Amino acid sequence: MTNRRLTSHLSIPTLAALVFLAAAPALAQKSIPPAKAPVSPLEMTAKKLDDTYVKVTYNSPRIQDPKTGQKRVIFGKLVPFGEVWRMGANAATELTTTGDLELAGKKIPAGTYSLFTIPQADKWTLIVNKDVGQWGAYKYNKDNDVLRVDVPAKKSADTYEAFTIAFDDKGTALNISWENTQVSVPVRPVKKG
Repeated sequence: MTNRRLTSHLSIPTLAALVFLAAAPALAQKSIPPAKAPVSPLEMTAKKLDDTYVKVTYNSPRIQDPKTGQKRVIFGKLVPFGEVWRMGANAATELTTTGDLELAGKKIPAGTYSLFTIPQADKWTLIVNKDVGQWGAYKYNKDNDVLRVDVPAKKSADTYEAFTIAFDDKGTALNISWENTQVSVPVRPVKKG
């Protein structure tokens, strides 16, 4: 009965204004859809090794073809054997180290570098190159290599859908995995003094 009396005493313009004010916050909000997920998302792995901070940034393609949805044969087909590869998709993979570092027993000074490989069925040649900010390996210049080292490639019982680079738990190796191939690059900081 009280509500009926209150309502009967409010004018129609007053009721309209109250309804508008109540609805205004809902009208002001709009739904913004998320950005489309990239086909090969940007990924990063990082580890503190003693006093040296090491970070690897890369784009992670998938086995499944983003256009057709079909599974692809990666090594030996999509990524040819014997050719320089950017280690991922899009921009070349980059490694940053705040201190001197050993990769597979070979030393590189502190800095930021592009990483490339030349995959083979049984081994990969890991390449550390001083040209950064490259798209793919299209402008790769061997003259700017800082290091080249061969590391064994192994077949894995597991299948890695996403191209993955990760440090092992102890920080003694940088593991590269995709499809059923794994490469483990020994890594350690160079002791000062």
